[in-house]
Amino acid sequence: MSVSKPKDVDAYIAHADKDGHAIMETLQETIKTTVPEAEEVISWNVPIYKYYGILAGFNIFKQHVTFGIDTLTEEDHKILKEKGYKTGKKTIQIKFNQKVPTTIIKKLLKSQAEINKQSKK
Repeated sequence: MSVSKPKDVDAYIAHADKDGHAIMETLQETIKTTVPEAEEVISWNVPIYKYYGILAGFNIFKQHVTFGIDTLTEEDHKILKEKGYKTGKKTIQIKFNQKVPTTIIKKLLKSQAEINKQSKK
């Protein structure tokens, strides 16, 4: 990753390790198509998506991309672990040789979008 702050998500992806490009592009597209109203920004020097508050975000590391979202449940953790993904409290690590778990990510995005929208009413 270059030292200068990326001006947008496309620049962030372009300047990141090429091994993570496909994952980040898939995440970007999945977020945009699942919650098209989400605002795409760079916050804390990483891609963040906002919809009535923070929706989700991602960041590249040495050997994986981490997707972060607040709505990960214990069941989601279990399913992801069975499929070979490492999870944190609110994160999913996607190694460069893994496919993006888009079905679960879409579910999480829809759930988080609804929670955010309801909390702003």
